[in-house]
Amino acid sequence: MQSSCTVTRLITRKNALDQSRIEELQRSLIPAAGEVILKIDRCALTTNNITYAAYGNSMNYWGFFPTGLEQWGHVPAWGFADVVASDVAGIKVGERFYGYFPIASHLWMRPERVTERGFYDGAEHRLGLTSAYNQYTRCSWDSYYSPETENLQILLKPLFLTSSMLADFLQDKQFFGATRLVFSSASSKTAYGTAVCLGNLAGVERVALTSTGNKAFVESLGCYERAVSYADLADVPNDRATLYVDFSGDLELRDQVHRHFAGQLAYSCFAGSAQSTDEARLTAIEGPQPVFFFAPIQIRKRNADWGPEGVSQHIGEGLQAFFRKVTASEAPLLKVVESQGYEAAQSVISRLFHGQVAPVEGHVIRL
Repeated sequence: MQSSCTVTRLITRKNALDQSRIEELQRSLIPAAGEVILKIDRCALTTNNITYAAYGNSMNYWGFFPTGLEQWGHVPAWGFADVVASDVAGIKVGERFYGYFPIASHLWMRPERVTERGFYDGAEHRLGLTSAYNQYTRCSWDSYYSPETENLQILLKPLFLTSSMLADFLQDKQFFGATRLVFSSASSKTAYGTAVCLGNLAGVERVALTSTGNKAFVESLGCYERAVSYADLADVPNDRATLYVDFSGDLELRDQVHRHFAGQLAYSCFAGSAQSTDEARLTAIEGPQPVFFFAPIQIRKRNADWGPEGVSQHIGEGLQAFFRKVTASEAPLLKVVESQGYEAAQSVISRLFHGQVAPVEGHVIRL
């Protein structure tokens, strides 16, 4: 067995996400007691990663993989990695795991709560962070895993988790009495995933707000009753109780929506930002104050209601159906673009940050 290796990592300037650099260092491949070393194989890069990084301080995303540098951080990404060294009973060399990784060649981890399903990283700096992101799933355990759909899984499962739980939350709350749901950034995968999960509901209209350039794409999705460009917001009638599902984080747009629907606005839900990379702000000029939707809270509720197996089944079956929807037909809703190496990751992060990636593209980086 090799006793050392070259560790490569891509670090990004925290306050300028289009600036990054590649670093290399030598490190021992012999794990300490209670440690495993994973070699990262592939990661997905989506607008979500830019959101994570942009809200890095308010939501602690820079805290998952500290770089030891004040101004520079690891953009966290969902991916697959293989165990190359292990000093932990129940985790063998060669096993493959799905989870949250830095854009780097290797990750040193301290597994706790090791089960058939996988483990949690118990590294000290992660103890105060959201546990959903500290969980690593053994591919051999996951009945919904398939090597053929790995790229779809890392591109869509994290987003779909939000979509599925947000749809469940809204239905659980009976849409706060609203019969019209207005989605901003309706071309984003998380937004249309939510619309797909809601299905066709009698008496409930799903309205897509999108840019003029993305309007045709949004209409082709088939999961909104109506698509409207931002400039034409005033064309949506203010004639019934409305719920705003904000995927853009655009404060000016939020104020326009709140003003336009005025007394009819039953609830304003902020579900993360596909456009803005400012810190999350929960303000509105009038009407209900926006409430941030955080999927782990709804997962916790459903764990109590349905049990963890029930939650896994709900998400797993929904995800399989979503895979079929996005890859079906002559014009698939998602085109997977696979690139190799750290320079490719640099370029994709910069393009995502500047909004230069078409909504139909899903980027996977092979490391």
